[in-house]
Amino acid sequence: MALQIIDRRQQGKQKSAVNRQRFLKRFRKHIKEAVTDAVSKRSITDMDRGEEISIPKKDISEPIFHHGRGGSQRRVLPGNKEFIRGDRIDRPKGGSGGGGGGKASNQGEGMDEFVFELNQQEFLDFVFEDLELPNLVRKQLKDSDAYKLIKGGYTSDGIPARLNVVQSLRGAKARRIALGGAIRREIRALEEELESLEDEADADERRSEITNKLDRARRRLNQIPFLDDFDLRYNNMIREPTPTTSAVMFCLMDVSGSMTQDIKDLAKRFFVLLHMFLKRHYSKIDVVFIRHHTKADEVDEQEFFYSRETGGTVVSSALELMKTIIEERYPTDSWNIYAAQASDGENWADDSPRCRDLLVKSLLPLVQYYAYVEINARQQQELWNTYSEITDLFPTQFAMKTVNSAADIFPVFHELFERKST
Repeated sequence: MALQIIDRRQQGKQKSAVNRQRFLKRFRKHIKEAVTDAVSKRSITDMDRGEEISIPKKDISEPIFHHGRGGSQRRVLPGNKEFIRGDRIDRPKGGSGGGGGGKASNQGEGMDEFVFELNQQEFLDFVFEDLELPNLVRKQLKDSDAYKLIKGGYTSDGIPARLNVVQSLRGAKARRIALGGAIRREIRALEEELESLEDEADADERRSEITNKLDRARRRLNQIPFLDDFDLRYNNMIREPTPTTSAVMFCLMDVSGSMTQDIKDLAKRFFVLLHMFLKRHYSKIDVVFIRHHTKADEVDEQEFFYSRETGGTVVSSALELMKTIIEERYPTDSWNIYAAQASDGENWADDSPRCRDLLVKSLLPLVQYYAYVEINARQQQELWNTYSEITDLFPTQFAMKTVNSAADIFPVFHELFERKST
């Protein structure tokens, strides 16, 4: 028998959650465009609220079936004092509605655009849909907390959904054979004795006695239950550990003196968006925050976004620290390693070749994906020119983008982490 589940949960002003999801699916194109426009206008730190979406009235009209006009019709319009049969009526001025001349009208009606509110959950769903970490591989097995259920024999206790009919019937048949074995032997012996008595004429009394014993034996045999609770067998499900998508994201941000406060704000907005995306979509992921000027330090989230430390620019210090942390804590056979770097592109002249060598020889062979974002790059800086040499060597693992304003952050972020077709 088919099981049908009807979701009657209420959501806001007695509206069905199922109907709301159906509505969001129908107008996904309009909502997606409105959400993308909202993200480009609002502050990234203001992402934890919903958004008001409007849909043009022409897009919410419902198609209907109706009878068309046909044949000859006669209509009498009362109150006509101006026209007679055969007159031609001029088209109304100012459009088909007779208005549009800039003056108010005391007649006519219309419909405003349909406006509704997206809650925080729905808004973020649209912001981060079609995004993922590239080249993610299931590789972690040791100390895994992800399991799948597999069959592991049979048990006498369980839920009806796991009842194994074949094993239950086999057990029932074996029980009936075992319990009825002695009775069947008794029936065979009585039947053999009854056949031997048929040739004797004076054995009527014994023949009647044997017949009664046969009837009682057969009733005892029929009273053995066909299926008993003892016979029921259920599939035993055991948990087997499965590989999980363990990943670590390295966030490298330049905080040197060349990074003005406006540039730092843009870099922080990019990393805030990245941090929200990771925490929302991946349950088991580490985030390592690294700030650097002439030296690099691993810091916590609070210090990464709000510390005011500054200095010169030596980008290789951050890459060397990242390499050290990977070797100490994140073996590549167990972790998917990602990195995102934000900088204004300025670097100590002698340090840029070292950055290229560190990436090509030490880091990119270990990571799944490395994204570099150059902020306020109205002209290409030395670090951008150096990194451009890497894209041909690692086309799927290394990506570069530029950001010039707050409106560029979300499009760049979406392009860097857009879900690629397999």
